[in-house]
Amino acid sequence: MPYNQNQESQNPEGPIRVKLPRQGEVLGILDQRLGASRMMVRCLDGKSRNCRVPGRLKRKLWLREGDVVLVKPWEFDNEKADILFKYNPAAISWLKRKGYLKDVEGEF
Repeated sequence: MPYNQNQESQNPEGPIRVKLPRQGEVLGILDQRLGASRMMVRCLDGKSRNCRVPGRLKRKLWLREGDVVLVKPWEFDNEKADILFKYNPAAISWLKRKGYLKDVEGEF
């Protein structure tokens, strides 16, 4: 495999597509890592949820405090949720420009 193969596919100017929240999904900011793939996430709907990373994403998705994530609340317990996606810095700036992250301007 060539050395620079992955560098060609990256787009430094910005994302081609940004995953937007669909029905029942919410944007959130990771506040605290609790351990065992669980985190406290402050969602943009005003609630703080105990979120977990599903097993299929455990080794692929590395998260830190301050990351912007896409969260899907559980149907039977609204205080818990699953983390579906982590946004990169280019996608975060796009979300700010389009007004999806207007509530938390000073956080980043």
